[in-house]
Amino acid sequence: MRYGFVVPFASELEFIELAELGEEHGWDAVFSWEGVWRRDAWVQLAAAAARTQRIRLGTVITPASRYRPWDLASLVSSVDQVSQGRVTLGVGLGALNSNWTRFEGEEPRRDRARKLDECLEVFSRLTSGEPFSYDGEHYSLDLTTPVEPAGPPPSVQRPHPPVWPVGAYVPGRARQRSLERAARWQGVFPAVAGGAEGSSGLTLDALGTIVTELQRLRADAGLPWEGYDVVVEGDSHGDFGEVHGAPQQWADAGATWWVESWWDVPDGPDGVAELRRRVQSGPPRA
Repeated sequence: MRYGFVVPFASELEFIELAELGEEHGWDAVFSWEGVWRRDAWVQLAAAAARTQRIRLGTVITPASRYRPWDLASLVSSVDQVSQGRVTLGVGLGALNSNWTRFEGEEPRRDRARKLDECLEVFSRLTSGEPFSYDGEHYSLDLTTPVEPAGPPPSVQRPHPPVWPVGAYVPGRARQRSLERAARWQGVFPAVAGGAEGSSGLTLDALGTIVTELQRLRADAGLPWEGYDVVVEGDSHGDFGEVHGAPQQWADAGATWWVESWWDVPDGPDGVAELRRRVQSGPPRA
């Protein structure tokens, strides 16, 4: 089991400080998150990458359907270069809260899902550095010949930085499209559809079901299970969500990462002070 934490609210300089503290106190990863209008997560991650040596850096989550794939590939590739191969891209459909809808309106879930799939496909090819062409419903481009000036170099991590989509299990549904998406990539943020707002709806039994289904999907696709990441967001300090208790229980059910999700910490100086305290206490290892 590896351990990370999400920084819910912090300035760019505070994020750097917390990332350095995390590295000093034994954490394996630090995560930012993306909204439509907020402090830029990729600026935070790039700045932290320049000041750290070991800790991984990622997003929980990037609503990739909002991006043109080449813009996303440029951002992630830059952080991958600065960090010398320590970036992970967490992706999902995004939450249609007021921070989204007041700027970009609402878009049907199905449309966002299709854009997400196309964006990830093009992203993975762009970061590989290999020539290709693509003609999809939302994005089309031809890179079978060089462009001038040239794009960024291939990512440090090959064939591309790890992608961890949200995989939402829908009880009673025969085909699990969200899990099918997650199975194609390098990891998953497991969830159960229909949970309460602010909760993944995850239980130990549900995680076992999700892991079994993902193992089947990857086997059917000829993909190995070894090295695939199952990322559980929990809270061992506060009261956020429903995932608490000993991380080892979740590891026994198939989780490979425990990510502390301290979304109930208040925005402001008192909240940052509490984040420092929690990070300095180290990961909740058994």
